[in-house]
Amino acid sequence: MRLIAFLLCTAFALPAQAEGFITRLLNKPVPGGVAVLDLGDAASAPKVRYQDKPVLTIREDGQRWIAIVGIPLTVKPGAQQLAVDGRPHSFQVGAKHYREQRINIKNQQQVSPNAENLKRIERELAEQTRAYQRFSARQPSNLLFDRPVNGPLSSPFGLRRFFNGEERNPHSGLDFAANRGTSIKAPAAGEVILIGDYFFNGKTVFLDHGQGLISMFCHLSEIDVKLGEEIARGGHIGKVGATGRATGPHLHWNVSLNDARVDPAIFIGAFTP
Repeated sequence: MRLIAFLLCTAFALPAQAEGFITRLLNKPVPGGVAVLDLGDAASAPKVRYQDKPVLTIREDGQRWIAIVGIPLTVKPGAQQLAVDGRPHSFQVGAKHYREQRINIKNQQQVSPNAENLKRIERELAEQTRAYQRFSARQPSNLLFDRPVNGPLSSPFGLRRFFNGEERNPHSGLDFAANRGTSIKAPAAGEVILIGDYFFNGKTVFLDHGQGLISMFCHLSEIDVKLGEEIARGGHIGKVGATGRATGPHLHWNVSLNDARVDPAIFIGAFTP
């Protein structure tokens, strides 16, 4: 009987064991999440596109190719389709509920900007959008990310946000509570592709980890890297602050895949369904 029980347990465990570590870590196919799709064991990397944007592909465990697809928050649960070497391939997106957050801002311009500030915001948004759309050939150094700061998680990804009672875009990143001046470290190796001091984000750094996987860090008090600089995993980027639209010192960290902002908690093993 013990042998039969052992064999049954082993049989049920096989599908989980068959999945690689990256799939088990990242496969959270919900709006604002990540879908990991098996692409087979072709000799070269398949070309994958989702919503007409290139998708990160890697070999998992040195064997089969997988696609790591960022799913925008705006996607509805149900069937989604991407192209693999030009051929259609479907996958399912599940449902996820995101909570609300209500914030009071003293500076009314950061809630309802005037015409001059709106022009600045549009210009800065275009600049940041171009950075998010970058797709370099480099392979990410790691997909289990390090936490960029030592501090507890505060505002989670995906919150429906209301500023002074007015609804604005959902929270596109993950916040860490940390003291002003706390060192911010690269969660994975990357190239500094954008630095700015923006109306909403304050002092900001974009880091390209490879193949459309981008990190953005904002509200910094100090930026300690230069444009084009290569930063090693764990390398110092800057210091926590409260610049831009922030009610106090914290780090706001965005992660983007194929130009879709996704939950950074997935990459540090802290995702909650």
